[in-house]
This record gives sequence, C-alpha cells and structure tokens, in this order.
Amino acid sequence: AVFEAIFWKPAFYWKIKKIEVLNKIKWINLRRNEVGAVASDKSGGIYIDELDSQGKLKYRQQRAGLFLKDVKYRIYADLVFIPPKKRKEIDNPLPEYLVDADEKEQLLSRALTEEHAHENPAKYNAMFERRAKKGQCFFQPYLGCREFSCFFKLIDFEHDTATPIDETRDLGFMLYDMDYSDCENIKPAFFRAKLEHGTVIVPDWNSEEVRK
Repeated sequence: AVFEAIFWKPAFYWKIKKIEVLNKIKWINLRRNEVGAVASDKSGGIYIDELDSQGKLKYRQQRAGLFLKDVKYRIYADLVFIPPKKRKEIDNPLPEYLVDADEKEQLLSRALTEEHAHENPAKYNAMFERRAKKGQCFFQPYLGCREFSCFFKLIDFEHDTATPIDETRDLGFMLYDMDYSDCENIKPAFFRAKLEHGTVIVPDWNSEEVRK
C-alpha cells in the first residue's frame, strides 16, 4: 500500500521483495475507540452513536492493542508490468442492463490502441522515481491502519549507510494481502514472517508459503 500510495496504474502492480528493519523493535500499549459492528448491504446500515435499551452506546467499544513504535523500514519492491492484452477487465459495479454495449466494446478495445503501444516498465519506473523524490503521493501512506500514517523517501544507496538490526526471530503469521480473485468472496492471505538478521524476505504470491 505504501508503493501504491505513491504511484499506481492498472498497467502494473507492485511485488514486495524484502523488508529491512532499521530501528530497534519497540512496543507501545494503546487504547482506541472502535466500532464493534460491520456495515453491509444486508444490515441496512448502522448508526455509530445509536443507544441500546439501557441508554449506553450500542456499537462503540474501547479496545486495547499492542503496537510497534518508532519504526523505520527499508522496503524493496519490483514494478511488474502487465501487457495490455493480459489486463483484467475492471469489475463494473453497475447492473448489466445499465451498461451500454457499444461503450463497453470501446473500453475493451482501448487496450489495443496506439495509446498503450508505447507503454513499458521503464516509463512507469521513471514516473515512480520522480514522484518518490518529490515526496508526492495520491494519499498519505500508512502502516496497518489509516491512523498510523507514515513518511517515505526514495533511497540513495550511495549515501544511505543505515544497516538492518542484528536480530533474528520468528514473527509468526502476518497478513500478506487480500485475495480479490473472487469479488463475491474476498479472503485474506497470510505468510509466516521470519526476521533474519534484520531482514524479512517476502515470498511470491503464488508460493506455497502464502496461505490462502
């Protein structure tokens, strides 16, 4: 999500390769006000400040959490280019009877026009580097939850002397990503994260190490 916040287009996706932990691991306990219900099209919506029969807040809950603090990571990722013919059709939220057939055909044929003929990975890598150097992003990147916003900079390896911490430990199962292959049944995917001398190697999405 950090890379996508800086630069993203349907022509590619980001593949995280490894994460280097640069600051010593520290923890902090926090209490946060959360909502103990999930809104859906079946629930008819929820009113966050709704009261129950005893006059107490029905959905608001205070929960304690253990979080990392003062974190600093160096993240490596590859931009994986998707050829125009292999790009998936964007899921249209409109019912089929509201979609104009001619318009749909025009949108699908755009992938074969000259506009896409000049696309290549180098073009998008250069665009990413320019945006990262300037500190530009589509939205503020965050780590885990949106309230934990983070800041970023493009690494200059000639002048960056920071080294990963010398620590090795099993970090347990971590969320890898959400599996959107079935839009009607979106599921989380996990992997067993291991810190080896301050570095976490992230497996490929199709690897057996990723539990879906």
